[in-house]
Amino acid sequence: VQLQASGGGLVQAGGSLRLSCAASGRTFSIYTVGWFRQAPGKEREFVVRLRWSGSKTYYADSVKGRFTISRDNAKSTVYLEMNNLKPEDTAVYYCAADGNYSGRDPDGYDYWGQGTLVTVSS
Repeated sequence: VQLQASGGGLVQAGGSLRLSCAASGRTFSIYTVGWFRQAPGKEREFVVRLRWSGSKTYYADSVKGRFTISRDNAKSTVYLEMNNLKPEDTAVYYCAADGNYSGRDPDGYDYWGQGTLVTVSS
C-alpha cells in the first residue's frame, strides 16, 4: 500500500484546509486509515482514524468538532477537513494505514504517507 498526502499550506487562525490522502496498491487489504501530526520538537500524535470499509470514526479531543475525516471509495482517497484552525494545529500531518490495527498508537500502522505541512499563523 502506498499513501500520498497533499493539501497542506499556510493559513490564518480561524481558517480552513482540506488534506487528501490517496491510497494505491493493495487497498483492499486496508483495515484502518488515520491521520497523525507531528509538531517541531514533539512526538507524533493521533488526530483521527476511520475504518476503511465502515463509517466509525475516532477523533482526538483536541480536534473534535473542528476536524472531519471522510472517504471517497471510488478514488481510494481519504480527506481531512480542518476548520477553525489554531496555531497549535501547526504540524506535519501524516496519513497512515494498516491491515489489522485500529488504534491511536502510530507504531501500530505499517503504511505511511510522506507528510504535508500545515502552518497556522496567529
